[in-house]
Formats: sequence, C-alpha cells, structure tokens
Amino acid sequence: MNKPVLTIVVPCFNEEEVLPDTSIQLSNLLNNLIDDALVSKGSTILFVDDGSKDLTWEIIEIECEKRPFVKGLKLAKNVGHQNALIAGLETASKQSDCVISIDADLQDDINAIPSFIEKYWEGFEIVYGVRGSRETDTYFKRTTALGFYRFMNRIGIKLVPNHADFRLMSNRALMELFKYQETNLFLRGLVPLVGFKSTKIYYDRKERTAGESKYPLKKMLAFAFDGITSFSVAPIRLVTLIGFLALVISLIAGGYALIQELLGHTVSGWTSLIVSIWFVGGLQLMGIGIIGEYIGKIYQEVKRRPRYAIEKDLYSSHVKEQHQKEAVLN
Repeated sequence: MNKPVLTIVVPCFNEEEVLPDTSIQLSNLLNNLIDDALVSKGSTILFVDDGSKDLTWEIIEIECEKRPFVKGLKLAKNVGHQNALIAGLETASKQSDCVISIDADLQDDINAIPSFIEKYWEGFEIVYGVRGSRETDTYFKRTTALGFYRFMNRIGIKLVPNHADFRLMSNRALMELFKYQETNLFLRGLVPLVGFKSTKIYYDRKERTAGESKYPLKKMLAFAFDGITSFSVAPIRLVTLIGFLALVISLIAGGYALIQELLGHTVSGWTSLIVSIWFVGGLQLMGIGIIGEYIGKIYQEVKRRPRYAIEKDLYSSHVKEQHQKEAVLN
C-alpha cells in the first residue's frame, strides 16, 4: 500500500489569536507523520477562512509563505462552520487519499492523529475522535450534552456520543458523503449514514488557549435544534401528541362543566376561561412555529443555492504547481 496523501482541514472564523500556534503544531505533527512513513510527502494542512472579520486570512497567507505544508482557502463570506468544513473537505478530496478535520483552537488533541492514520492503514475508512470524558465541561454543559445524545438516539438519529467534527475520512467515504446535497448541513448526523468500516479513537479534550469559543449557549441550542429538525419529524409528532392530550383534557373539562350545570353548581368567573384560552393559544403558536421551521427548511432546500463561494484558493494552485513539476521531471 502506498503512503496516503493526507490533508488536515481546519475551518477558521476570527481565529487570529490561535492560528500561528496552530500552524506550528500541525506542521510539526505532519512532519513527524512523514518521517514515520505514515503519510506521503505531498500531505498538507488546509486552513479555510469562513469570512473572518479579523486578520485570519492575512495570517493564513503569511503561514503559507513560511511553512511548506500550509495552504489556504478563503470563502467569499461567512457561511457557518458546517458549510466551511464541507468546502474544505470538497477541495481537499480532489488530491487526498484521506482527510482529517479539526477545529482551529486545537482543543481536540492532535496527538490522537497518528492513531487515526494507523487505523486508516488497518483498513478503516472513517475514524471518529471521541472525548474520553467531559470533566473539563461545566455541570450544565455536561448534563445537556448527555441529554441531547440520549434524545437523538431515542428519536432514531444515530450519532456518535461525545464526537464533534474531529474525524478522519477516506476519499471513498468522502465521495459518498458528498452525495448528500442538503443545504441544512449536520455532518455529525450525515457521516454515520455513509457507512463503511469505522472505529473510534478516544482522547482528552483540552482547554482553549486563546480567543473565544465560537459556540456560545445560543449557538449550541440552535445547532442542536437544526440537527433534530434536519433528521427527524419527531417534533411535529410531539406537537400532534400535545394537541391530542389538550383535546382530551378539554373534553374532560367540558364534561365536568356540563355535570356541574346539570347539578346547578356553576360558579361564574373568567379565570378558567382566560387560562384555557392562553393554554390552547400557546399550543397553537408552538405548533405553528415548529411546522414553520420545517417549511422553512424545505424552502431553503428547494432553492438549491450553493453552500459557499470561494474567493481565493491557495490549495489547488499548489497542487497544480506540483503536477507541473512532476510532469517536467518525468
């Protein structure tokens, strides 16, 4: 088996504080992998700038000049983490035997990457990086994350627990992943659907050394809700169930009111009437909102707009130069 060409894809959004150190660490790692004959000398690191507003792209250009392994891809505007990641994967797949995705803050332990490559040599086409524990998280984040994975499993969405977007995928697995053309991307749910031989590598997640997290609570909740609505109609069925229960309760209450009327025990008042109106009105608004969320996703999907636009591509130009050099030597 020939040594595989590896590309490490790193989505970046306003990461100027961590990028220089990230570039050094990943370059040293890639150099060690080449020295150990685990990957080809043609392997690279691809930083994807997701429309950053700081000096992220300028730093990527500087790192491209300083370090031979580093290449860059600049998107025309901010399209979100998942779209930036798929942009990097699609670009890297054209010239790579396998691709590893990792976030720019390197909270995911890069020391697990050699084990990823070893598993690839053993014939695994997807290798998931899975957190061994969540001790560094707050109690709230740890509890909600556990509840999220349990809920997703309960409604039939098979995720890899405690896995984010730190994974290795072979070129063949990537080609299958790209057949899923939905606009509303939730890669953590899509990758397990691809199939192929897969395994897990456990690691301990580190603290962020600089910069700010790009996933505060609000974004995390929105991301989780997108994942649920992209893969399951369970929320709509839940609204249907709540509506049915409300109907049953109203019938019971109506029967009770009728009996009281017949017995002459009715008491005039508006509190119960107002509460019931608010209750039913709230259920209706919630149901309309959830159904509207699904209709909105359908609206986005049927337009088939591109998920990203590339402004500058320093990766493909590098590959083209390599091919020209090889042609001259041959």
